[in-house]
Amino acid sequence: MLESTVWRQYNEDNNFRELLAEFTHIDSINLIEDEKELYGVLKAKLTKKELKLFAMDSAKLDDAKLKEAFSYTDEELEQAKFKLYKKFKQDKTRLSFRLQES
Repeated sequence: MLESTVWRQYNEDNNFRELLAEFTHIDSINLIEDEKELYGVLKAKLTKKELKLFAMDSAKLDDAKLKEAFSYTDEELEQAKFKLYKKFKQDKTRLSFRLQES
């Protein structure tokens, strides 16, 4: 499942659930259960660049590789990361990942 995704290009494991839980401050048991659906929400809430940055940064790639991939300066990379992780803390993004009680 999710073998040909941007996430899997840079990460061996589908560990984005744990990272989302960490960044959104939502327990992983309260996140959407289906991995495919959760990844779909992640793709919908982030731009392609942000998703790629999240995947690459989560894979602990060197900042030099990130700057090269995105043609960023040090300041632009810092700003892009700040914007990305700030987005995870916003309620309109955060709550989208939450499991809906029926």
